[in-house]
Amino acid sequence: MLVDAQHINKTFLGSKVLDAVTLQIDSGDRIALMGSNGAGKTTLVRALLGFYHIDSGDLSVLGHDPVKERVEVLKHISFIPQLPPPVRLSIEELINFIGKTSDLDPRQIIKEAAKMDLDIAEHKSKPFYKLSGGMKQKLLIAIALSRQSDLLIFDEPTANLDPKGREQFYQLLSLIPEERSTLFITHRLDEIKALTNRMIYMDLGKVVEDEKI
Repeated sequence: MLVDAQHINKTFLGSKVLDAVTLQIDSGDRIALMGSNGAGKTTLVRALLGFYHIDSGDLSVLGHDPVKERVEVLKHISFIPQLPPPVRLSIEELINFIGKTSDLDPRQIIKEAAKMDLDIAEHKSKPFYKLSGGMKQKLLIAIALSRQSDLLIFDEPTANLDPKGREQFYQLLSLIPEERSTLFITHRLDEIKALTNRMIYMDLGKVVEDEKI
């Protein structure tokens, strides 16, 4: 089992943002995680990534505690945020850094980026934070796909992509090996439905629907 969450709870400033959430993610699950703003989706993902301690319950990723064993957990998860971080490294420096820390050949990132018409050589000296929103998103997606993670988490991954970029992104995802899992935080089920086999809907911190599609 890739992720096992059992009755996990989290409260912020007196408000319960995760309320006895129980779910499992197995290899090959392609999940659309849906719900209105404030439903608990982002909090759940941040708990998986070890950013947040849960107040109670049990949470593990491949048997590891996301907080106590965060370095090990992050070896198995790639996360593509909706709002890219303001990284000041140049593209070349960022790719080389990712290569060293993830034991990854930087050429693989360049190859994945090219599939989305992002020419790394043309922009390698530019600081990441100065790229357009679409270019940032493409590079983060290329890094995630290159790492061969067991679970890829995408937070509104196509929000900054133009129609052609969205089409290229979906084509890339269709090539991900079946044993790897994906989780999309999205409001656009119609766009990713062909790439998912499960829908989880959250509301007021609870999982109110979890079904195969």
